[in-house]
Amino acid sequence: MGTPVGAELDVVLPETRTMVAVLYVGLFAMSFDFVSGYTGYLSFGHAMFYGIGAYFVVLAATDKVPLLGAGTPFVVLLLAGAALAVVVALLVGAVSFRLTGVYFAMITLGFAEVAHVFVRNWGYVSSNPRDGASIGGSEALSIGIPGVATLDVGQLVGDSYESLLGLGIDLSTADVSYYAVGVVVLLSYFAMQRIVHSPFGRVMVAVRENEERARAVGYDTFRYKMGAFAVSAFFAAVAGALFAAYRRSVHPGNSFDLFVTADALLASIIGGLGTLAGPLYGHIFHEFVEGVLSTEEHGLARYLRETLPNTVLGAGYGDVTVVRIVNVLIDGRAELYLGVVFILFVLYVPHGILGTLRERLGGPVAERLPDRARRYLRGGGD
Repeated sequence: MGTPVGAELDVVLPETRTMVAVLYVGLFAMSFDFVSGYTGYLSFGHAMFYGIGAYFVVLAATDKVPLLGAGTPFVVLLLAGAALAVVVALLVGAVSFRLTGVYFAMITLGFAEVAHVFVRNWGYVSSNPRDGASIGGSEALSIGIPGVATLDVGQLVGDSYESLLGLGIDLSTADVSYYAVGVVVLLSYFAMQRIVHSPFGRVMVAVRENEERARAVGYDTFRYKMGAFAVSAFFAAVAGALFAAYRRSVHPGNSFDLFVTADALLASIIGGLGTLAGPLYGHIFHEFVEGVLSTEEHGLARYLRETLPNTVLGAGYGDVTVVRIVNVLIDGRAELYLGVVFILFVLYVPHGILGTLRERLGGPVAERLPDRARRYLRGGGD
């Protein structure tokens, strides 16, 4: 950045391509929170639905899905993949929701691991299924309404614009992908938010708070749980489809793996379980920490090594110098500190960032914060 603090901003602000990943992973984390945070049933196998959406798009784009050729619009593939995830969710849920608590979490994890192993050895995907599959060629997948308005997304093959509408604004492929993916994520969020605040959503919360009582007053809690599971699978698959469209490749490790679900769980704990939007903030925080402690050019360690004078870097006692401390404690240590952050949040901020804010403000942040700000500006704040 060409500002007096450009180097410092490069350290703390994520790059656009990072924010694209934040959007689709954030949507996946929100889908995880939809069922886990609002019904109280932790779906440890949620990565399975993310993987279904991602693999479905890649296989269809490579002409390996019957009736859906390589030229099928991306929005059709996205919806078809999400519908397939719903079918799988209903089959998995029919068995899993006969259990509760840790047993439910473990059986969903078991189903996901079966799917993981199956995909890793499924020769139909590619000649080496352990490495996954990719979309070849230069044709990008487009987000939008076919024949009306679409935007190509992708790291290298997406749309880009120079001097948009003559305003002198240049948009790179990452910028275009960011806005296009952002629209889908925003629509998905509003859809889930609408469900959460509907009578259906209130029954989901009743199941979480006291399932026996919800059943006693006449609700068929099994059907409500199945519905919540199916909706969450739908949006998890949408997130996976966006991931595949942007990355143009997928493999079992970044789609069906347990650690994909773990990322969603981490984002939900940090952002606030049962807040829907909280997991998105949680994942932004995750990416912020990873970016700052990265070994790459924009990381804090490299910034300190290039900015601090040699006299400071070499200062210390014996072999323990400033530069050694930077190399050992900062450079590439994101996972270490994220683990510590996770523990601290579980112990001291159990409701996460958004949940704690709601508690302090006494209601939804969007409603309460402007009122608090007005009261503070008038001198009547708390």
